[in-house]
Amino acid sequence: MTAEPLGDTAALVRAAAAPGDATAERASALAAAIGRAAVAGVVDVVPSIDRVTVVYDILRVASQPAFCADLSRAVDTVPASVAPHAGTLHEIAVCYGAEHAPDLDDVCRLHGIGRRLFIELHTAPTYAVQAIGFVPGFPYLGGLSAALATPRRATPRPMVPAGAVGIGAAQTGVYPCATPGGWNIVGRTGAVLFDAAREPAALLRAGDRVRFVESTAAELAAALARAPDPSAPAAAGAAIEIVRPGLATSIQDLGRPGFRAMGVPLCGAADTIAMRVANLIVGNPESSAGIECTLLGPDLRFECDAVVALAGAEFAALPSCRPVRIAAGTVLALGHARRGCRGYLAIAGGVTVPPCLGSRSTYAPARLGGTTGLALMAGDRVPIPAGAATIRGAWSLAPDHDAFAAPCVLRVIPGTHAEDCGRAAWNTSWRVSSRADRMGIRLEGQPLPGGRADMVSAAVLPGTIQLPPDGRPIILLADAQTIGGYPVVGQVIAADLPRAAQLRPGDVVQWRQVSLDEAHAAYREQAAWLAAVRESLAGRVCWRT
Repeated sequence: MTAEPLGDTAALVRAAAAPGDATAERASALAAAIGRAAVAGVVDVVPSIDRVTVVYDILRVASQPAFCADLSRAVDTVPASVAPHAGTLHEIAVCYGAEHAPDLDDVCRLHGIGRRLFIELHTAPTYAVQAIGFVPGFPYLGGLSAALATPRRATPRPMVPAGAVGIGAAQTGVYPCATPGGWNIVGRTGAVLFDAAREPAALLRAGDRVRFVESTAAELAAALARAPDPSAPAAAGAAIEIVRPGLATSIQDLGRPGFRAMGVPLCGAADTIAMRVANLIVGNPESSAGIECTLLGPDLRFECDAVVALAGAEFAALPSCRPVRIAAGTVLALGHARRGCRGYLAIAGGVTVPPCLGSRSTYAPARLGGTTGLALMAGDRVPIPAGAATIRGAWSLAPDHDAFAAPCVLRVIPGTHAEDCGRAAWNTSWRVSSRADRMGIRLEGQPLPGGRADMVSAAVLPGTIQLPPDGRPIILLADAQTIGGYPVVGQVIAADLPRAAQLRPGDVVQWRQVSLDEAHAAYREQAAWLAAVRESLAGRVCWRT
C-alpha cells in the first residue's frame, strides 16, 4: 500500500477493492492508522468510500516523496483484512409521512412498489457509514437495497430541510442542516447529526453503522422541538455595528483545519495572504479574526476608537495596506471594490466572537462561527476588545497591484481526470461567471469533454478544479465541501489560491500547467516574502488592553 501525490498539499492512499462495504471499512482503518502514526506535517485525514486523503502543511514536510513514504509505512501496519462492523451502531428514527417525504411517491412509482414495501426495504438493512462530507455531518450510507436505487433529481432543490432523509443513486443519507440538495427526499428525522456545541460535533463517523426505524409525525415533531437553538447572544462591550452589510460580508480568520473527517470545510479567509497582511499591519497575530468584504463593502459604525487596516481588494473609502485610526462614532462606508473581489479589514486586537471548533470563521451552511453563524446583517454587533493601539510613524506597505493583473493566469497541477479533457483544458480562456461565491467559482467558456456526475465521491480541497456534466469547470474555494463526485481536472497550487479568491465576475482566467516541485517552490517563496513583511512590521503598531 503506497501513498501518491494529490495536488501540492495532499497525498492519497487507496483502499484495496473488496466486496460489499469492506472497501470503505478498510479506508476507515487506514485513516485510523495514519492518525495513530502522527506523521509530521499532517493537517487533516479524510476517509472516503475507497481512499484516504491526507492534507499536509508544505512548510512542515521535507518533500512530498518523503512524506508519502512516511504515510506508506503507517498504512503498512493495517492488516490485509480488517474486522467488519467495528464502528458504533446508531438507530435513527425516520418519519415517512407524505408531508416529510416529497419524493417518496415518485420513487415508489419508478420501482413499481407501494409505500409500505418501500418503508420495509429502507428500514431493513444495517447501513455502513462509508464517508462523512458534502456538509458537516452528512453520512454517505452504503447498503441500500438495489430495489430502491434511484438517480439523483435532474434539478436539485434550492433548499432541503435539516433532517431530510434522501436517496442518491445507490446510497442513502441524512441532511444534517438546511442546504441545497439533489437527492430524492423520502423521509425526515429529528436526530441531530451535527452540533458544534457537542463533543464530538458529528453524531456519525466513517466506519459506524446505522439502522433506520420508522416513527410517526408526532414523534418527529417532538424531536424537532428538542433541537438545539443555533442563535447566539448579542455581543456585549465594545463593538462595531453593521449599519449596512454590503455583499456577503462575514467574519473570517485562517480557518478550522482538522475537522474534514466530520465534513467540516477548512473555511476561513478566501485570500489568506491578504488576511495575514492586514493583521500584521495592525499588530495582531496573523490568525486573528477580521472582516471579509466582497465586491460591495459594508457601512460600519465604530462604538470605540480603533486602528484598522485593509488588504486585498481595494476600496475607495480606505487606503490599502496602512494602519488607519478610526474615532468612536465614525461610520466607515467602504463602498464598491475598485480592484479585486475580497478585502480584509483587520482591527487592532482582533474580532472577539467566541471560537467554534477552534476558529471564529463563518461557515453559513452549518451556522458555524461569526456572530450568528451567518453573513453579517444590518444591526449585528461585531465585538472587539477595549484597548488602545499606538502607531509608530507614518508608513504603508505597497499594495500588490500584480495580484489583479489581467488576464489572470493560475498555475495548476493536472488532476486525476485531466487526460479526459484533452489539451483544451490548457488552451482555453475562461470567464468568471456570476455564479461565484466562497464555495467555488463557476467558469464560462467552451465546455470541456469528460464532465459527469456518477463518480465515486472522494475528498476535494480548496483549489480543486471539478468538471460537472455541463463541461464548465468549477474552482473550489475556502468553503468547498470536503467530498465531491465530479471529475477532477486539476488543482490550483496553494500559492495561487489567494489570486483565485480575488477573481470577480467577468474576469478572464487561464491555466498554466506546473510540476509539484514548482508548486512547492512557489509556496515557499511566498512564505519567505510573508516572513520579510512580518519582520519589517514588528513593533510598528503596538496594541495594549
